[in-house]
Amino acid sequence: MPRRFSAVVAIPALLALPIFLSALPSPPRSLAGDKKDVVLKAADISSKLFPETVFFRGQSAPVQMRNTGGVHFADDFYVLAGLVDNSGYSSGIRQKYQGYLLTEVPLQLGGQSVKPGAYGFGFLENSKFVLLDLGANDLFQADSRRDADLRRPTPFQVLATADPGKYRIYMGREFIEFSRAK
Repeated sequence: MPRRFSAVVAIPALLALPIFLSALPSPPRSLAGDKKDVVLKAADISSKLFPETVFFRGQSAPVQMRNTGGVHFADDFYVLAGLVDNSGYSSGIRQKYQGYLLTEVPLQLGGQSVKPGAYGFGFLENSKFVLLDLGANDLFQADSRRDADLRRPTPFQVLATADPGKYRIYMGREFIEFSRAK
């Protein structure tokens, strides 16, 4: 008798399971062609995605996670950047090394080619942007620009431009433009 009872209960439960599951909300499905690049704000970036401390010129420096941003490309690659606490560095390095850039894809940054990797960067006086290798050697300097129309300048952010596939790294109102290299 107990076996018959369990079969009587189990069979209708199994038959009702697909109906029950179909009533639950499902995550949105995207078609392969629906994927787009997504600009990431600091709230979107966790320590699992961007390290809380980074290595540069023989030391580790904490990242200011509230001052991070990036782009998550449609094909699941990233460009991430954030300001660092550079107080443990010499004044010569501190002047140039203000942030950390991680890229999984080749970039055009300020008109220069950048390979995938990790870099230091900074916005200098006289509207200049500098990209540094991990040994604090200048890779290049490019002209940065000032965006007087930026409505809400923050210490650091990454924003999309009106042109698809083009982005800006902002330090206050100063910015450098980048795009994914082809």
